[in-house]
Amino acid sequence: MSRSTGSYLLDALRGGLMGTAEVVPGVSGGTVALVTGMYDRLILSAGHTVSSLKLLVTDVPKGRGTQRAAQEFRHVDLRFLLAVMAGMIVAALTAAKLVVPLVENHPQRTFAFFFGLVLASLWVPYSESGRRWSPREWIIAALVAVAAFVLSGLPPQEIDDPNPLLVVGIAAVAICALVLPGVSGSFVLLATGIYTVTFNALNDRDLGYIALFGFGAILGLSCFVKLLQWVLEHHHRITMVIMTGLLAGSLRALWPWQPWGSDSRELQAPSNDIPITVALMVAGWLVVVAIIVIERRTSAAHLDNPTGTAIEQPNADSTHS
Repeated sequence: MSRSTGSYLLDALRGGLMGTAEVVPGVSGGTVALVTGMYDRLILSAGHTVSSLKLLVTDVPKGRGTQRAAQEFRHVDLRFLLAVMAGMIVAALTAAKLVVPLVENHPQRTFAFFFGLVLASLWVPYSESGRRWSPREWIIAALVAVAAFVLSGLPPQEIDDPNPLLVVGIAAVAICALVLPGVSGSFVLLATGIYTVTFNALNDRDLGYIALFGFGAILGLSCFVKLLQWVLEHHHRITMVIMTGLLAGSLRALWPWQPWGSDSRELQAPSNDIPITVALMVAGWLVVVAIIVIERRTSAAHLDNPTGTAIEQPNADSTHS
């Protein structure tokens, strides 16, 4: 297998992990992108794609041609983006069938695994920020964590027949959560009452509802991704500080001991099934640690040999001049 083929398969796998994460309330696809080391690359490519499409819409009708759109599109890592999107779509459709029933039937154990996963993920934005925060940055992260903690404690709603405009609006917000670590798109759907109807539409292939939701998602993404691209390019450190706070606060939604099956979001002390629940927390934590180690070693190897060619070993018989 060539290095490029393996790289695209790995990107598709990363996209698959993002798609799987997004169908679980409380787990963010952006978190997965951050942990697997493709967050900046994904946001920048998506941002340039949005800019290119906007230029096509605005320039061509005015007779300006497609030169500016083409120039913007050259900054897009298209193969990477397509691999990630393909993995996301396939995994989301599969997870809607497999993961959602698992969450519904075994919420405590399932959320224990994701709690450990997100807990270990805190290291990623913290390390990306350069660490050694100032007191001001610690305060900002704490305030963001408190806000995320409060929002993730909102009780779930349920709407059986949502208004089309409501679906578009919620989709626009939920898709922003897709690319924002610590904020779960599925949790947005759950809190606004259209989680069940949305995933039923996916499972039943309700093309009308899916198209409506997709329209809202495109609207939200076209606005939010450009903003996120700008802050990553101009304020990377403080963005990572904020994302660390978001992840920390979002742990509240994943605490395993909650009154599952009710509308209450009350946090409870560990009281039942403790050994297996804790073991699953540790398993989730270890998965992220393994991903981080593999990603760092892969990045280091690529920096040492960026062309992917074999590195010649010195000949034992050779002499120095």
